[in-house]
Amino acid sequence: MSKSTQQRRTKTPRRGRNARTRRLPWALGAAAVVAVIAILWGVQASASGGPPDFTMVAYQGQDVLGGEEATLRSLVGDGTPVVLNFWASSCPPCREEMPGFQRVHDELGDEFLMLGVDIGPFVRLGTHDGARAFLSEYGIAYPAAYATSDDPVRDYEVRGMPTTLFFDGSGEIVNKHTGFMPEGQFRRELQALIAGE
Repeated sequence: MSKSTQQRRTKTPRRGRNARTRRLPWALGAAAVVAVIAILWGVQASASGGPPDFTMVAYQGQDVLGGEEATLRSLVGDGTPVVLNFWASSCPPCREEMPGFQRVHDELGDEFLMLGVDIGPFVRLGTHDGARAFLSEYGIAYPAAYATSDDPVRDYEVRGMPTTLFFDGSGEIVNKHTGFMPEGQFRRELQALIAGE
């Protein structure tokens, strides 16, 4: 084998290594950019101060909600567990479960905040007038309001009605339930939430 052939063979792998070495800074740079974006995203998420916020207008319970209009952020994270139930007046499972929620609220209402938020107009399952009539007819007395936009439907990924979220005292979502929730199950999950389990 000639000396020039040996040199070509030894140079070829070097060129390959050099090409990989030249690509390495680009790969490291791309990884660094992704890491910075992830860190900034995390900082922004923590700076937002908890779960997605939205505005609601009270049907009832203004004294608990702090007035006619409230935000979710003003109601969670003060040390009291919160149960947020998205409902609609023309939703049969909502009509079925809410009297059970009321019975549990009558018994344990001093230990948590029960909040029903009507999203019926945004999911084509009711109107504000229908919601007021429903609350009166079924004797629902815990705080109830309607969302002023469809933001909570998107932000909380409401895929079925009703949808119930459980927030611990720090304002973190610890459980989400889609669909009808029997009174016994609601009571058990609420008691675990209150106990901090």
